[in-house]
Amino acid sequence: MEENAVQQAPGAVDPNAIDPTLIDPMADATFLELAADFFQAGGAFMWIIAIAWVIGIVIALERFLSLKKLDVDGSSFMNELQRYVLANDIQGAIRVCAGSVAALPKVLHSGLKRTTQSMDQVQNALDATALEVIPKVERRLPYIAMIANIATLLGLLGTIFGLIGSFKSLASVEASEKAELLSKGISEAMNTTAAGLIAAISLMVIHSILSSKSERIVSSIDEFSVKLLDLIGTKKEKDQVA
Repeated sequence: MEENAVQQAPGAVDPNAIDPTLIDPMADATFLELAADFFQAGGAFMWIIAIAWVIGIVIALERFLSLKKLDVDGSSFMNELQRYVLANDIQGAIRVCAGSVAALPKVLHSGLKRTTQSMDQVQNALDATALEVIPKVERRLPYIAMIANIATLLGLLGTIFGLIGSFKSLASVEASEKAELLSKGISEAMNTTAAGLIAAISLMVIHSILSSKSERIVSSIDEFSVKLLDLIGTKKEKDQVA
């Protein structure tokens, strides 16, 4: 009977019997282990970058929760107020505003309380409250962008210090080991640059999202303050004609 399989030559190594970890020592390493090795290789600057990133994330989380409370659907809210105002139920409109903690209702609430006074006083009330509320909407957002820039610079600074240390260590080793030691030192020094960029990119994306939400809230305050002023002025003119 003829053999269908070709016998393996004496001394040959079965590919299936090779341990993949002998070819790639990192084959069995988990993501957390790789991340830990990457972090440790970067040295002390990795801790500084990590602390800066955590501070940025904490600020971003606080801003996200605050903006969520301060935000409201301006169009729907204004339509509800308009029904009360046109029905000559100013007190009902005031109660609707008082029942919300969002930024827009607080501004409009101050204007509605002045409806019995002149239009200039209504506008002054709206402007004064807007000047009080808008800084609360934009509070601490610049810190996130600043921390993102700092993280990038810390990464570069860590790389510079790492390279300086690598070149200094070459003076005490033999020529045959210099190339290997230098390549290893440069590789480790680049870890801080990578970590700084990762921290900076994530914080910049978060800052962009929060800034967009903040700008939308401020724009709604400007837009619907003018609309409320026009609504009150129009109603007063109709009342005078009647």
